[in-house]
Amino acid sequence: MSALKLVVVTAGLSVPSSTRLLADRLVGAAARELGATTGEPGAAAREPGDAGREVDVRVVELRELARDIADNLITGFPPPALRDAVRAVEEADGLIAVTPIFSASYSGLFKSFVDVLGKDALTGTPVLIAATGGTARHSLALEHAMRPLFAHLRAVVVPTAVFAASEDWGANGADGSLAGRIDRAARELAALLAGRPAATRQAEQVVPFEQQLAALRAH
Repeated sequence: MSALKLVVVTAGLSVPSSTRLLADRLVGAAARELGATTGEPGAAAREPGDAGREVDVRVVELRELARDIADNLITGFPPPALRDAVRAVEEADGLIAVTPIFSASYSGLFKSFVDVLGKDALTGTPVLIAATGGTARHSLALEHAMRPLFAHLRAVVVPTAVFAASEDWGANGADGSLAGRIDRAARELAALLAGRPAATRQAEQVVPFEQQLAALRAH
């Protein structure tokens, strides 16, 4: 059975960032729920004797693509690194999207990346949405901004959205804590991915010009 492709899009601006930290915890929990263990981004591994799905994890750091995203919005032509990131998202079996919250919504960098995706890029793709912010007051941005965004793209968004405020990082593992929300969202994403066949990229069929011309004449 082919490995599941799990892509993590993180829009943190600093290094290190709480946004990336949340993304790493989410992907780790999702991989555990799928019966797999993951190492470095892009690696795939399983415990000996594990009957779960193998997971191939790709992390897309938007901070590193900021100039490429701006160039693409202006020229309409993505540079190679951005083209590769977009292809990874389009071919993903599942997506984890994490952004910092600015002015009660997702970051401009995050939205700009979404704007360069094709309109059908995420149709039917299971998506776990998450965000970070200074206080819990910003948590509603997940429901009034991020969830409608991915619904518009016809993605399948898991019920539990994960928000991490500054004070959440010191909480314990009780059900209502950050750890509890991460585990619950990861279970929901894993449940959607468990029965999903691994994505396969169809080879583009090139029809010779002579055949196209003959077809036009036939009509």
